[in-house]
Amino acid sequence: MEKQVAVVGAGISGLLACNTIGGVWTKTIETTKLQSPKAFYQFSDFPWPSSVTEDHPNQNQVLEYVQSYARHFDLIRHIKFNTKVCGIEYEGPSQDKMQSWSLWGGTGEPFSSERKWKVIVEEKQSLSTETYLVDFVILCIGRFSDVPNIPEFTPNKGPEAFHGKVIHSMEYANMDYESAAKFVTGKQVTVVGSQKFALDIAMECSNANGIENPCTLLYRQEHWNIPDLFPWGVPLAFLYFNRFSELLVHKPGEGFLLSLLATLLSPLRWEFSKFVETDANNKLGLYKYGMVPKHTFLQDISSCVIAIVPEKFYDRVQEGSIILKKSPSYFGFCKEGIWLKGKYFSPLKTDLVILATRFRGEKKLKDIFVSPTFQDYMMGPPEAILPLYRHCINGRIPQLAVIGFSESISNLYTSEVRCKWVTELLGGTFKVPSIKEMEKDVKKWDEYAKRYGGEYYRRSCINALHVWYNDQLCKDMGWNPKEEEGTSC
Repeated sequence: MEKQVAVVGAGISGLLACNTIGGVWTKTIETTKLQSPKAFYQFSDFPWPSSVTEDHPNQNQVLEYVQSYARHFDLIRHIKFNTKVCGIEYEGPSQDKMQSWSLWGGTGEPFSSERKWKVIVEEKQSLSTETYLVDFVILCIGRFSDVPNIPEFTPNKGPEAFHGKVIHSMEYANMDYESAAKFVTGKQVTVVGSQKFALDIAMECSNANGIENPCTLLYRQEHWNIPDLFPWGVPLAFLYFNRFSELLVHKPGEGFLLSLLATLLSPLRWEFSKFVETDANNKLGLYKYGMVPKHTFLQDISSCVIAIVPEKFYDRVQEGSIILKKSPSYFGFCKEGIWLKGKYFSPLKTDLVILATRFRGEKKLKDIFVSPTFQDYMMGPPEAILPLYRHCINGRIPQLAVIGFSESISNLYTSEVRCKWVTELLGGTFKVPSIKEMEKDVKKWDEYAKRYGGEYYRRSCINALHVWYNDQLCKDMGWNPKEEEGTSC
C-alpha cells in the first residue's frame, strides 16, 4: 500500500528528503561566504557548475546552486509554498500505552496501518488552515532561522530603555545589500556576538561607515575564528577530517583497542590543536587584540563554533573602523546605549544595536509538536544533547525523523547521508534497535559531546567525528563505508 510522507522544510535537508527554496541561504547577508570548501558542500549527484571557480562561494552562488538542484530534479512541483506548518499531532494510542513500548512505534517498524500524523498547515495569505494525514513525518526545519535568541534583561534594562533601535541579525539578513548598507550608514552600530554572522555584519558596517562611525563588536567569549583552512600551509582536513585524526579522540561505542589508542595519541591531539592555534595567532595577531581563547581549538571544532574570519577583518580593527569590546557578564540598555557591568563606568553610546545572538533552534523544534509529552521527549533533559538516535530518530516518538538539526563540517553531505539512511529505514532495509538500546547509544554521544565540546555540547556537533558517524550510518544500511570512501556511502 502506498504511504504518505510529509517533509517539513525546503532547505538543504528538505530538498534531499523529497529528492522560495534554499533554507537559511535565502536569509543570509550577501557578503557571507560558504565556510566549507565547495567540494565538501556538494550534492553527490549534482556537481557545482564550472562557472563557480571560488573555493568558498558567496550567498548568491550557494542559493542559485540549491535552487538549480531543485529545478534539475523537478522538486518544485512537490513543494507547497507560502504555507506554515502550525503543528503536528500524532493520532495513536494513549500515552500510557506508548510509554510501555520497548520498540520504536511498538513494533519497531517505521509505518503503522492504524496510526497517522496530523500535519496542520496555514496558508500565509488567506490564513486558512488545512490538515493532512500522513504515515510518516520528516522534520527538516533547521536551527538557524525563524526563532531569534534574544538575551534576557532585568526590568527596565531591556531594549525599551534605549532611545535608539535594536534588531536581531535575522531582521538585518532579510534586507538586500543596498537596503542594509543604507540602514547602517551614518550610525554608530554595536553588534552583539562573536561568531560568523556577527563578524560579517561588523565588516559590512565598517564598509559603510569607516572610522568616522566605527562599529563596536561586543562579545562575551573569544572563539578560535581562523583566517583560512590551511594552517601553516597544511589543509585543515589533514588534521581533523579523516580516519587517522579520529583515532586521536574517544568515540561513542568504541572498543578497548580504539579507546587505548586515543589515550596513547592524546599528546598528538594536543599538538594538532596548538599547530592551528599558533597559525591563527601568527596570521591574525590575536594576542595583540586580546582575542586568544582560553580553551583549545579542538573544543571549538568539536562544538561547531569555529568560523573563518572575513578577509581583512583585523585590518579594520587596526585602523579603528571596528572596535572589539569584551563583556564577559551581564549587559543591559540605558537611554544612551548599552550599560556594561564591571570595569566600564560610562555607557557604550550607540545608535543601533544588532543582536547576532544566534537562534533558538531547540524551541523551534519543540513547538512544532502539539503534544506536551512529545515536546518533552524531543527536548530530553536540559543537561544532555537532544535524544536523537543517529541524530535522526527519537525512540519515544514513532513514525518521525529529524534531519539537519545537528551540525558537521559539511551539513549538506551529512544531510544527504541521513536522508539515504531514513529512506532505507522506510524501505525496510534495516530496523532500528530497541528503545533502550537507542537511548543507550544517545547517552554515549552525550558523553562524547560533553568531553570535547565544553559548554556548547548541546549543539549536537559531529565535526570531529564526521567519518565515524558516516560509517555508522553506512553499516546500518549494509554498505561498506571504506569501499565508498569520498562519497555519501
